[in-house]
Amino acid sequence: MTVPAQALDEEASVTASDGPEEQTQEARAAQRELFVHTPGFILGSAASFGGSLVGGAQHGVSGGQVTGDVFMGGKTEIHQYAPDTAADASGEIPRERLEALDAVFVAGASFSGTLERLRQERVLVLAGGHASGRYAAARMLLHRLGVPAVRALSAETTPATLPGRLTQPGGYVLRDLPLTRNRPLRDVQLYAARDRLKQNDGYLVVTVEKSPFLQGITAQPWEAPGALDVVRAHLGVLREDGCEELLALPAMRDFMARGPHHPGVAAEFARALAVYDGSAAAGARLVDFGQAAVEKQCRERLSDTDTDLRDKAFLIALAVFDRAPYVLAAELADKLFVHFQRLQHPELPPEIPVFGDAAETRLERAGAQGETRSETTEWGPVPQFTAYFPREDTPRVLLTEVWTGHPSARPALVAWLKELARDGRPVVRTRAAAAAALLARADLPSAVALLIDGWAVSGAFGPRVTAANALTLAQLLDTPVVLGLLTRWCTDSHWARRWTAIRALGLLAPLRPDLAGRALGALATRARADDSSPAESNNLIESTALLLSVGGRRGEMLSELVRLLQHDTPAVRTLALNAFVRACDNAEDEALVDWYAHTGMYEADSARDLATLWRTALGDRAHTRQALNALHTWVHVAQRRADAAQALELLLPALVVTAADRDRLDHELRTMRAEDGGPRPPVADRLLTLLHPAA
Repeated sequence: MTVPAQALDEEASVTASDGPEEQTQEARAAQRELFVHTPGFILGSAASFGGSLVGGAQHGVSGGQVTGDVFMGGKTEIHQYAPDTAADASGEIPRERLEALDAVFVAGASFSGTLERLRQERVLVLAGGHASGRYAAARMLLHRLGVPAVRALSAETTPATLPGRLTQPGGYVLRDLPLTRNRPLRDVQLYAARDRLKQNDGYLVVTVEKSPFLQGITAQPWEAPGALDVVRAHLGVLREDGCEELLALPAMRDFMARGPHHPGVAAEFARALAVYDGSAAAGARLVDFGQAAVEKQCRERLSDTDTDLRDKAFLIALAVFDRAPYVLAAELADKLFVHFQRLQHPELPPEIPVFGDAAETRLERAGAQGETRSETTEWGPVPQFTAYFPREDTPRVLLTEVWTGHPSARPALVAWLKELARDGRPVVRTRAAAAAALLARADLPSAVALLIDGWAVSGAFGPRVTAANALTLAQLLDTPVVLGLLTRWCTDSHWARRWTAIRALGLLAPLRPDLAGRALGALATRARADDSSPAESNNLIESTALLLSVGGRRGEMLSELVRLLQHDTPAVRTLALNAFVRACDNAEDEALVDWYAHTGMYEADSARDLATLWRTALGDRAHTRQALNALHTWVHVAQRRADAAQALELLLPALVVTAADRDRLDHELRTMRAEDGGPRPPVADRLLTLLHPAA
């Protein structure tokens, strides 16, 4: 059953407001959203990635270090030792190839029982997960059965034509029989095949991925052997001695720790391990093996013509929503599938199946895994079935390969990411931004032209903040010239580009403290123009206030704000005071009051600069009320925490220079109320005694 794709596109037709006065998200909330929903491999590194398509040196298979019959997914499931330059064709499989495979094959605990079932029933459907080695197992079942020859049936064989192909004695293997809802494999078809096999003294093994399209048939499950066993078996053939020493190498331990690995990956690693000679170059090849394998696997999966287009859409969606709820990847993969259909078959109306494979089957086919985890929501943590790739670098390699290796897919990918940017769910928008950042790292001009700039000039808030997030994350990936682009956009003629750059600079500084000074300089340059709309001015203030959340650089930022107080442009001075007051009026974890209580009060320069900013804000008529409100926030925090109370007791005397200063603070402390509206908090009474010390 299918449904029209139009229903999936209704959301994209919503038009946004065109002006800058739109109600937008408060910057601290945007910062929390970015932290919560950005993939860990971006925030966790905050630096370039070495040895990949994304960061620096190219260690891909095309670089020349990985050769042989790599078993990496798609339809390449080869376990033999001997080099293999061509896929098995119809006809008899050469005995030397079977013997080479036999020498390294890891049978596993269930192999003998499966062999006996084949001996009794003559026909067997062997079902296993993606890249589990089921085709190698099928050939070994027939070979160890002792048949005179093993023949590979043509890939064009269908369930209906199967019995007519079994005309000679010996064994037959039909690799990955394609089954669909309209072309299932039925028990009556196997009965007919069995009758023919009995007549000709033959045996048949049909391999399939785990499939719901087996009618009346009990498939024999095949589980992949352990990677360590596969490596050990191949080393036993490739090396005469020293195998145990090789298995004890740190590179081997690292390889196993990054598992689970498919048998073919383990076999290829064994070949790399077998030629290890102790040299630095050989060690580097082992270290680089995992990255090269991932890159090759991604290329093969995307270029495999036998892989269904919907499966490829799911693979790409999973790369965007790695370690996010599975339902997001599945739901939004179908939207991408619609775009792919329109691109590939523009003359046909796009349709998607309502029901399809189970989650476990789709994940297995994509080389991914799933588990129930606690996911953060605005209402608190909730359990969600989460999908992820075993290797953390797979998503970035996969997306980079789509973007740079398959440019014909760009129109569909761009249209899909634009939809995600307008989604109402923060995790969806943030993941769209993270994907765009990775694409920008691979090809910045195209990513900016096709995605980021369009978001940046949008009248709607969602796309603009997606652009800001994308540029922020692109800078974390050390994408060249991003910081220069943001600096130029701060003074761009288009208000929306300015808004995007201003927000991005505010978000970036807490993640890259070394850039906080340059970010403040760019924001101050924009403030000098003094022609911002109210919405843009508020964005400037909030983004500048975020700079005071930079952990180890808060003292430096306070010093820079004090310097801006001396600026000859009133708008710059106003920005400094507004940002300082906004940062102070915050009682959340890691707020400025927390930093002052833990660190700032013990640093003479920081304590002096903080007092200067407080005094200036309290004494400036345009900021007095906001500054007093922020002081209320600090007093309320001091009522709950002894360290904050101690810090405020130290700060308060430094705020009194004139009698007017004392009178202002005295009135505010006497008239303030508790957070719940009750009587004045006791800490306010203690602070009043500091304003009027006993003679």
